[in-house]
This record gives sequence, C-alpha cells and structure tokens, in this order.
Amino acid sequence: MYLTYGIIVITALVSYLAFDRQDLMSRMLLNPYDIVHHKKWYRMFSHGFIHADFVHLLFNLYVLFMFGVQGHEIPGFGTVYNSVEPTLVATYGFQGYFYFFLLYVGGLLFSSIYTVYKHQDNPHYNALGASGAVSGIVFAYMIINPTAELGIIILPGISLPAYVFGPLLLISEYYLSKRGGTNIGHDAHISGAIFGLVYIALLDYNYYIKFFNSIF
Repeated sequence: MYLTYGIIVITALVSYLAFDRQDLMSRMLLNPYDIVHHKKWYRMFSHGFIHADFVHLLFNLYVLFMFGVQGHEIPGFGTVYNSVEPTLVATYGFQGYFYFFLLYVGGLLFSSIYTVYKHQDNPHYNALGASGAVSGIVFAYMIINPTAELGIIILPGISLPAYVFGPLLLISEYYLSKRGGTNIGHDAHISGAIFGLVYIALLDYNYYIKFFNSIF
C-alpha cells in the first residue's frame, strides 16, 4: 500500500502546482497532435499527474485510495483466493510492487493510445487526469474479487457485486462516449479497463478460472 500512497502524494502535489502554473499544465497535457507530430511521447504519461480541478483530483485519488490502499494493493493477488491477507507484495515480495506499478503505469499508457490515434490531427484537443490508470486497477480488482460489493458514490447505500457492476460501468462509459458532450474521457476509461482485464490474464490466467467459478 506504500506504493499507492506514493502515487497519491506525487499526483496531488503535481496537480496542485499545475493549478497555479498554466505553463506547467500546458506542458503536461495529453495533446495527441504534439505527441504524434512533435514526438513528445512523455505526454502519454505526464497527463496522469495533473487534473482539471480539485473535484477531478479528489475523485481519482479517492478511487485509487479505495482500491489501492484500502484494498492493500489489491487483495486476492495472493495464494489464497478472496483472502484479505495475501497481496502482491506478500506473494511476490519486492516484485509485487513492480507488478502493481506496471498495472498503474500500463493503464495510464494504454488508456492514452486510442485517444492519441483518434485526435492526432487535432492540435486543439487536450486531456488530463489519472482516470485511465485508475480504471485499470478497478477492473483488475473486479476480476480478482468478482463477488465484492461495490457502491456508487452518487447513490449512497446502493451496491452491486463486482461482476455486475463492471459490465454496467463499461456499457455506461460506451454510451456516454458515443453521445458526447460530457467533457470526460470515456474512451480512456474503457481503454484503461481493457488493460486491467488483459493484465490480469497475462499475470495469471487462473484468476479468470476462479472468477467464473465464483459467479456460476
């Protein structure tokens, strides 16, 4: 969980600095035109450490906290399925930190690819925020803990099992992406989710066997 704390602190500090420094914000944005035509590939990562405002920042960090720190670097990654004790770190030692780091950074990168492809010739398109990476962590958690009850922030008291919550979330993201007008990077959320799902399969396909055994 210390790795998650580190990501949270760094993201909060950089985002706070960028609120008052437009030049810093501008240099770190995900600008597909700049990435493709000016080869500023670092933007595919830097945008995850800045946010539009405090609400945007707090929401992403809250979700990261719930699934990273509160989830102890994703419970279930250990040798005993659905146990709250084994974690990436407990199971793999120092490698566990590396695996969790790859999940986060990989989600950040993968969630940017489609956006860059889609808007590569639009110099005015910009995006920012860690939600793509956070989405990867959330969906990785759902595969590992399919029966975990997940709540909806805007609807207190309502929760659904992860195996139901996940598909509904993806459907809503797809619908909102097609409808447009929300000023939210739904494509990044979907891409990050896909990365999380694929990453778990690559790490250990047995998680999917356990997933289906748990819900059927």
